[in-house]
Amino acid sequence: MPLGQRAGDKSDSRYCGVEVLDFPTGDGLPAVLTHSLSSAFDFLLAPLVDPEYRPTPGAVLPVAASDLVLSPSQWSSHIVGKISEWIDLDSEDEQLRLDSELTLKQEIAWATHLSLQACVIPPPKRSTCANYARVVNNILQGLTNMQLWLRIPLEKSESMDEDRGKVNNNNPTSETVDSWEWWNSFRLLCEHSSQLYVALDILSSLPSMNSLGRWFGEPVRAAILQTDAFLTNARGYPCLSKRHQTLLTGFFNHSVQVIISGRSNHNVSQVSEGMLSGDENHTEDTPTRHALSPYLEYMAYLYQRMDPLPEQERFEINYRDFLQSPLQPLMDNLEAQTYETFEKDTVKYTQYQRAIAKALVDKVSEDEVSTTRTVLMVVGAGRGPLVRASLQAAEETGRKLKVYAVEKNPNAVITLHSLIKLEGWESMVTIISSDMRCWDAPEKADILVSELLGSFGDNELSPECLDGAQRFLKPDGISIPSSYTSFVQPVTASKLHNDIKAHKDIAHFETAYVVKLHRVARLAPPQEVFSFTHPNFSPKVSNQRYTKLQFELPQDTGSCLVHGFAGYFDAVLYKDVHLGIEPNTCTPNMFSWFPIFFPLRKPIYVPSESPIEVHFWRCCGATKVWYEWALVAPSPSPIHNSNGRSYWVGL
Repeated sequence: MPLGQRAGDKSDSRYCGVEVLDFPTGDGLPAVLTHSLSSAFDFLLAPLVDPEYRPTPGAVLPVAASDLVLSPSQWSSHIVGKISEWIDLDSEDEQLRLDSELTLKQEIAWATHLSLQACVIPPPKRSTCANYARVVNNILQGLTNMQLWLRIPLEKSESMDEDRGKVNNNNPTSETVDSWEWWNSFRLLCEHSSQLYVALDILSSLPSMNSLGRWFGEPVRAAILQTDAFLTNARGYPCLSKRHQTLLTGFFNHSVQVIISGRSNHNVSQVSEGMLSGDENHTEDTPTRHALSPYLEYMAYLYQRMDPLPEQERFEINYRDFLQSPLQPLMDNLEAQTYETFEKDTVKYTQYQRAIAKALVDKVSEDEVSTTRTVLMVVGAGRGPLVRASLQAAEETGRKLKVYAVEKNPNAVITLHSLIKLEGWESMVTIISSDMRCWDAPEKADILVSELLGSFGDNELSPECLDGAQRFLKPDGISIPSSYTSFVQPVTASKLHNDIKAHKDIAHFETAYVVKLHRVARLAPPQEVFSFTHPNFSPKVSNQRYTKLQFELPQDTGSCLVHGFAGYFDAVLYKDVHLGIEPNTCTPNMFSWFPIFFPLRKPIYVPSESPIEVHFWRCCGATKVWYEWALVAPSPSPIHNSNGRSYWVGL
């Protein structure tokens, strides 16, 4: 049964499994499954083949149970296969190597026959695992519905030699052991297969939080939590350290399932109060309690004490890690559904209303309120949310307002006319059905209001549009927004990379995507890229930009793989009123913009303590604007999207 109910969470992290350590013989597997399910575990990580088996001519594979002892749905829903741990495909012993390859293929074939959804394959026995990866890659190419989870111990420590001090004294080049390196080597050899995942063994000691953070961008499906990792609380029950709790909570938020593994180290007989549902009163008819139930109950406690998903997160949950092409607002007319989604973002329009109110107060003193009418132009009025915010700001401040609502989409103009008539704004609002770049205004504006910002600030051509519209503005006029800045940061994003790779072309790797980032590891703090200020009355206005950035990763992070760069923006609407999605200053509860993602055609390996240098260009042509980007260090990448060959925004 699930660990608990958490509003909005329908992910697999609600389900907890248990590892079967002893090989079940005879009817053992159905009995173990029945006992585990009745003890509120949801699935088993179970060996499929007798660990004593070695291939011999004519031998029948000694499986744990016939496919008939469980129904197909039970095999599929409640069993994750565990491949024999003795397998060593990189052994110097040729016979062991050959036996390992044959057994691995036999066990995977049996798991496929059982319709298992996943199998856990053992960790590499040594840092060099090319033959193991080759065989697994061959197997992956033949799988359709089953995943392989590579078991990796979660550790990053000093050299594991028996006498570490002696080694360090005699060999100053001895290195740390970082299990992420094992995973990275393995998945690179397997060509980033989308069916290869990670099952992390969680041990009693953990690496630093920066080192752990790398895994949130990797395809981790399971956290195998060893009973030795648990502490004992004052009442004798198992519990986890604060760092373990933080890690597990992070895994719950990233749809990672927990599997309890090991022997019980806590002799707890009674059922914990308020934990999993069931009768506390032990009777003679009560079945034998699972030895690992106290650990499961603690997992349920951790899960149930998490805060419910905020309403915004629930709204966005189906967009997590879903790649969307950015809007082409000048080339295309938005549909009603798109307008409706943006108009629901009350936080954004509240910020706009605050900015407009401040601008009105600055423009018109209290002495001039009765005699002065401010001219305000909404350029790109859509279906009217900024018109409404402007009139509400005028009412709030007691200022008189004349509004021009300029909109190029004829369908949105129909809605605007209906809104003006419905609200009785005919005397205050004039609707202009025209592209702002072509319209000749009958008078100059005191305030120019627009919502042309994209996820990267300027990526929906706000600079070009506002440069064309600022001729409407008086010399002392105010533009809202008055400035905006884009930001990027390097990320590990294995899922996004695999989704783009599935298209099998370069063009998709040279496209910037709007995406609700979820399974990503943010490797360094964001840095500023391009900035724009409005109005800009400079005689030589150019919206071309070029910048180079250098990122330093925290020293204790270790090595990592960069799949691309996450992009954000922050905008100053007016004075101290801002809105944006840059993580450190983002406007709370605003959902109009997801981050933008600039992928790399080939992920770049970054050694520990190596800087990352990236260059970004904003290029302008007669009919389009586009970005180019390239990594320079630690190793150069190709320049992406040269001449806007794959991705551009049309003027």
